[in-house]
Amino acid sequence: MSDVTYVTAEGLANLKDELRERKEEKRVEIADRLDKAIKMGDLKENADYHVAKEDQAFNEGRIQQLQDAILSAVVIEERKAGKTVRIGNTVTIAEEGYEDEEEEYRIVGAREADPAAGMISNESPIGKAMIGAKIGQVVEAETPGGTMRFKILKVS
Repeated sequence: MSDVTYVTAEGLANLKDELRERKEEKRVEIADRLDKAIKMGDLKENADYHVAKEDQAFNEGRIQQLQDAILSAVVIEERKAGKTVRIGNTVTIAEEGYEDEEEEYRIVGAREADPAAGMISNESPIGKAMIGAKIGQVVEAETPGGTMRFKILKVS
């Protein structure tokens, strides 16, 4: 279990919904599949039984992950617009050399990160570079594609 799982209120609700679904629905479905497979006999060569057992193991592992995440969850509170970037803020940036192309990212915990949707993790190179930066500051991030320099334009 990690020390802290940063999530938005919506992200925590999603974790709880998935946990409920896996405990109340998925477990029952897998148990039914196992019961049917066992009734077929000869478990050694019963593919349905082996697949159901693998699904059961995966589901139980995921339940444990979700429980750990929920227990260690720290809800990211919506931050008022300020001059310094914090987790939960939406930040508008412009990469050096591309000042006409502003990008907007919301800084969230790793479990909710979805760069394509504009949500980046506070643990990502760009997220780490932004945390603590102020409006007007140019920051650098070491990304897999090389060093990226960008200016913080707006924090909301």
